[in-house]
Amino acid sequence: MSILRIEGLKKAFNEKTVIENLELEVGSHEIYGFIGSNGAGKTTTMKMVLGLLAADEGDIYVCDEKVRFGDTLTNRHVGYLPDVPEFYTYMNAVEYLKLCADITGVEKSAQKERIDELLELVGLKGEKTKIKNYSRGMKQRLGIAQALIHRPKLLICDEPTSALDPKGRMEILKILKEITKETTVIFSTHILTDVERICDRVGILYDGAIVKAFDLNQESFGEKGIAVELDAGAYETLKPLLDIRRMVGTTYIIADHSMKEIYDTLHAHKIYPSKIVKEQKSLEDVYLEVTS
Repeated sequence: MSILRIEGLKKAFNEKTVIENLELEVGSHEIYGFIGSNGAGKTTTMKMVLGLLAADEGDIYVCDEKVRFGDTLTNRHVGYLPDVPEFYTYMNAVEYLKLCADITGVEKSAQKERIDELLELVGLKGEKTKIKNYSRGMKQRLGIAQALIHRPKLLICDEPTSALDPKGRMEILKILKEITKETTVIFSTHILTDVERICDRVGILYDGAIVKAFDLNQESFGEKGIAVELDAGAYETLKPLLDIRRMVGTTYIIADHSMKEIYDTLHAHKIYPSKIVKEQKSLEDVYLEVTS
């Protein structure tokens, strides 16, 4: 059964169309990377999934139930983590999660066990500090706990790592990977390296639709070319002879040539690189190809 299904979705604001004929399907217990540039329509799509924004055309289904704008019953299946979660900061973590449990209808008898379980998961068990004293990373971890309090079948994460330092990002990614044992995750972001680390599938949103989709567990992106490290003089020598371009610093990519052609050319001009290796395309490379 699909956890989320979007069919023919369209949304415009005045004369600007943001989402145009969007089709998307996400299955059980996977992390789906929903990627696109800032302003591509990721948050707009998530708001429509949550019933907070009316679609102009198309349908959205969560657990095979149709989402309805305004007061949708499907949100009992959904947890939501925005990029900047808000809290009652005078509370501590236990107090706040108790409030969330009451609001979402978690049975009183099950609340303590669920709260303890979630605080253990996000690394806040035993933390008695008021939320107002939390770091940004701690707030994001508490945000995940509150989003999971009612055991949703779908967790929507809208840019959850965008403002975190590297350590904080890795902590959140580890938690998101762990929770697929009990839920499905939509990971909306523009940080492509995070997607490559944890996602099972990915869809690239551009011009209002999914322009490319991948199964990251089964597909590779292909070869980018041959990466070589050269000095500036060698680059100028090879530039008219090979399809060569700078990557970073002294590293260059040579594309559309066989390894033999490259070795023969280097040997003929007595150029000896400190590194030569086949380079695989990254998600960023593919993203730039389909959105340029």
